[in-house]
Amino acid sequence: MAEKIKTPPRRGGRISGGRGPGAMMPVEKAKNTKAALLRLVQYLKPYRLSLALALLLCVASTVFAILGPKQFGQATTLLGDGFKSMVTGAGAGMDFAALGKILLKLIAIYGTSVLFAWCNGFLLAKVATSASLRLRESLLSKINRMPISYFHSNSHGDVLSRITNDVDTLGQSLNQGISQILSSGTLVLGLLVMMFSSSWQLALAAVGVLPVMMIAMMIIIKNSQKFFKKQQDYLGTVNGTVEETFAGHVVVKAYGGEAKATEAFEEENQKLYHANWRAQFLSGIMHPLTQLFGNLNYVFVCVLGAGLVASGRLPLGTITEFIMYIRQFNQPLMQMSQMMNIFQQTAAAAERVFEFLDEPEETLAENNAAVLPPVKGDVTFDHVHFGYEDSDEIVINDFSAHIKAGQKVAIVGPTGAGKTTLVKLLMRFHDLSAGTILVDGHDLAEYPRQEVRKAMGMVLQDTWLTNASIADNIRYGKLGATDAEVIAAATTAQAHHFIKALPDGYRMEINEEANNISQGQKQLLTIARTVLADNRILILDEATSSVDTRTEILIQKAMDRLMEGRTSFIIAHRLSTIRNADLILCLDHGDIVEQGSHETLLALDGFYAKLYNSQFEKLAA
Repeated sequence: MAEKIKTPPRRGGRISGGRGPGAMMPVEKAKNTKAALLRLVQYLKPYRLSLALALLLCVASTVFAILGPKQFGQATTLLGDGFKSMVTGAGAGMDFAALGKILLKLIAIYGTSVLFAWCNGFLLAKVATSASLRLRESLLSKINRMPISYFHSNSHGDVLSRITNDVDTLGQSLNQGISQILSSGTLVLGLLVMMFSSSWQLALAAVGVLPVMMIAMMIIIKNSQKFFKKQQDYLGTVNGTVEETFAGHVVVKAYGGEAKATEAFEEENQKLYHANWRAQFLSGIMHPLTQLFGNLNYVFVCVLGAGLVASGRLPLGTITEFIMYIRQFNQPLMQMSQMMNIFQQTAAAAERVFEFLDEPEETLAENNAAVLPPVKGDVTFDHVHFGYEDSDEIVINDFSAHIKAGQKVAIVGPTGAGKTTLVKLLMRFHDLSAGTILVDGHDLAEYPRQEVRKAMGMVLQDTWLTNASIADNIRYGKLGATDAEVIAAATTAQAHHFIKALPDGYRMEINEEANNISQGQKQLLTIARTVLADNRILILDEATSSVDTRTEILIQKAMDRLMEGRTSFIIAHRLSTIRNADLILCLDHGDIVEQGSHETLLALDGFYAKLYNSQFEKLAA
């Protein structure tokens, strides 16, 4: 079993699979909501033409919608005058021709308004989905540039929540929010113009309550924003808890940990519940508050309007027109109050997404465009020191060794000695604290990580397969490999015989959990993938630990053929499997305590001899 590597102190989140279900994540308050929203606006710059066109369509739709009440006012005046004429007998009576013209105008006005609104919605939906697509692509690209240490200290579920929940929130907010902001803002401005042009007295009565309402809304927003940020953070924690529990479902069942897992989930879910209801309660106050101010508007307009009509200073149609304006005026205000909820969720989601995008990435090489020359396999560790980030503890202390090209090197030692850490440094999963690692005399720090990793093949104790066919999983080692090459690699890895016995053979799909084949078969497929990659340097981290003894012997023979002419690093706890190694490095607490061949180290009767003999003593016992 590969040794556990001590990880640095965590900044938040939970390590999936590495901690119990009850691990907790501290929640941060919103840091800079305004900056996150401004950055979101900057992110929308590529769509500025579409947004500008949507704005014009929105303005046009709103203008036509505003013109409707004016026509209704004229119709009301005509109806009033017509009834008065019919009752008194004076005049020409009801003017149905004029009313018909107004009706046709209304149909044209509202029909045009709806058409423009539909075009506006189409454009904004396209902008929102395109922006969400770019965000997801940016996040996935960011993940590929993140250092391994980030995923040691952050929950997988929280990262997934940023890619799914937070981006979905932004997409929905952009789709709904931009449309409502544009239409509501334009409608409010247009209505104010129409209201003041109709009657400045009634207009002042209608807008007099707005300052009080805006102050109340700002107070609510200020107090509820922190809960929206907590809501998004706790949602990531809950996702992490669920992801961790399902990933270790077999272990939870085996040890009867269902109650504990449920308790841990309920604890995190309660935190999400409390943050959620506080956020929703505070933001929900704005809607009834807006209704209250809207009703006050009706009262003020009706009382003042009745007095103006009674005194003959306003026609009756103007009151009807103004009441329709007030109704339209209240609608965007209510929409804006509802948008505060969306606005705050958007701010919290944007902050989390951009926080992730701003995380430090893997450091680039001095010459990031450099190409590593063809590798022969000569490897030198020159006074290597290493300690994990955010930790003062040194894991590798002044490690020096020279491995000639083509040598088979075994790395042995007790758990925690630094064996796996050493090969991770070779593949530049982490940067050195001091010292250098040279391949054929070239300092690996001077080359891009991808160039370094192209020269190396790695088989880990923990297998990783994708939800794809067996052939495609093997082909992952060399994209574009032919079927013949895939079969040849599987044959070398002793996997061909069991693959042919499976339903659909090489075309069989590995399911999402990769549990429709055995652990040993999964290990054989990862070895076949490495065979296909045909790297000059091989790293085998307890690669045969999950196979039976007979299969292990077959794999060892295949690996012996594969490792001919290649530099190989083998991490093994079963020392009987590395007796034919050219060089054995004995590690203890990050230092080489002994090195040499199997026979040489046994003759020394030191650290290696005790380690080797202890395994046979256990077997004898």
